[in-house]
Amino acid sequence: MRRRIMSAVALGSIALTLSGCGLEPSGVDQGASAPTGVAAGMTLYFYDSSGNLTAQERDTGRLGNVQDAIALLLTGPGSSGVTTAMASTTVTRTEVRLSGDRMSIVVPLTAAEATDAGTDQIVCTALASHIQSGGSPDTTVTVHFTVGSDTTRTCPVLP
Repeated sequence: MRRRIMSAVALGSIALTLSGCGLEPSGVDQGASAPTGVAAGMTLYFYDSSGNLTAQERDTGRLGNVQDAIALLLTGPGSSGVTTAMASTTVTRTEVRLSGDRMSIVVPLTAAEATDAGTDQIVCTALASHIQSGGSPDTTVTVHFTVGSDTTRTCPVLP
């Protein structure tokens, strides 16, 4: 009797193994791009002595997020040998929202204080942080000012 039970259990196990559980292979799911690497700091955009918008790494010990990068940008270039096209401000609090490939940033500046060149700094810094964290390089950024027209654009120096 015991032999029959063992044989039935073995046959049942083989039958279950051969029949599977009815699940089909699903293939590979595509998610967001992987982060581009570990960073010891944030990439900010300022103007060099020739007037070109250029990336400058700030060693912060961590990658941070878009809000962190914009806040650091708003503190100015310091003594780094580059310049900014924005009015100086002690208020660095920003609001960043992301929806698909659209980013919205509220900055504590008027459109006149940021200028078009300063807005490029904000957009490029935001996108650099976003891309370095694995975000899409096709993201467009809308900058909302305290006074003046909002502007939507991409970074003129990023591919």
